[in-house]
Amino acid sequence: MKSTRVSFHNERGQQLAGVLDTPLRPPSHYALFAHCFTCGKNLRTARNISLALTNAGIAVLRFDFTGLGQSEGEFEDTSFSTNVSDLVAAAAFLEEAHEAPTLLIGHSLGGTAVLQAAGKIDAARAVVTIGSPADPEHVTHLFAGSETEIVEKGTAEVSIGGRPFTIGKEFLDDLSAHDLPADVASLRKALLVLHAPGDTTVEIDQASKIFLAARHPKSFVSLDKADHLLSEDEDSEHAGRVIAAWAMKHLPRPADYEALEAEEGTVAVRTMAGGFFTEIQAGKHALVADEPKSVGGTDAGPTPYDLLAAALASCTTMTLKMYAEHKGLPLESAEVTVSHA
Repeated sequence: MKSTRVSFHNERGQQLAGVLDTPLRPPSHYALFAHCFTCGKNLRTARNISLALTNAGIAVLRFDFTGLGQSEGEFEDTSFSTNVSDLVAAAAFLEEAHEAPTLLIGHSLGGTAVLQAAGKIDAARAVVTIGSPADPEHVTHLFAGSETEIVEKGTAEVSIGGRPFTIGKEFLDDLSAHDLPADVASLRKALLVLHAPGDTTVEIDQASKIFLAARHPKSFVSLDKADHLLSEDEDSEHAGRVIAAWAMKHLPRPADYEALEAEEGTVAVRTMAGGFFTEIQAGKHALVADEPKSVGGTDAGPTPYDLLAAALASCTTMTLKMYAEHKGLPLESAEVTVSHA
């Protein structure tokens, strides 16, 4: 994928910093990604999910909310409502500069904000939450013990994830002002809820509340042993692939989209301008090929040489299996390694 730094202004005139990740072929859709509470656009989880989406042809805008990362403003002056308005501003930027987002994705409280903002982003057709609370007030447990000080003094410094943040009374007051289940019930957009059963930051019952409040079409995917931040690459990469596959079922095809078609026993291949990313349609099976980054590719798939080697190796192992069955030999497995130069 290609990553470009961008910036835009929120409704208060503050400049927000973002990164637009684009595939090396013309994007089929644009997505908006909202990071978790006090995180930022450069969180590895966000990058991995974005990479999976760009590999599927979807461009992704991830940005820092007001007062975080490289965005202007003070965090203590923000609230859940300002996060929602920042998302709406990001969607407006995408629409003006490129194309309105059809896919909205949010991690943790970012997912809760996405659910709130979705009704204000007309172009959005699909919404995804990852480890998100059903109630914005759920985040108050992160600064439990400081609530009295926040109410009495107006602000208090709390430690979240080992980092100090100043929380204002406006933030506390605003959290209780939102009726998220009602907003989810009236969403009328496809919804995908991803959550880890062992999430100790946002319990799994929060995902259940979101899912039950929503109308169909809706889907629920368990992230098995992942933690709240999807710290392990395999977890965030898996989430990204799931989101990409699900989204393509619920997003409208672009007017100029022409799907590759191949009859049984034939293969159709297409490489777009701008890179080496190549679509392959082998009968009813879709594959991709690419080149490594060292020669200008994006490493999104095996090279043509790798595919050729894989065909030779798999033909050999299948032949061995077939011969063993024919002769009644107790073959457990066959493994072949092919190298090329």
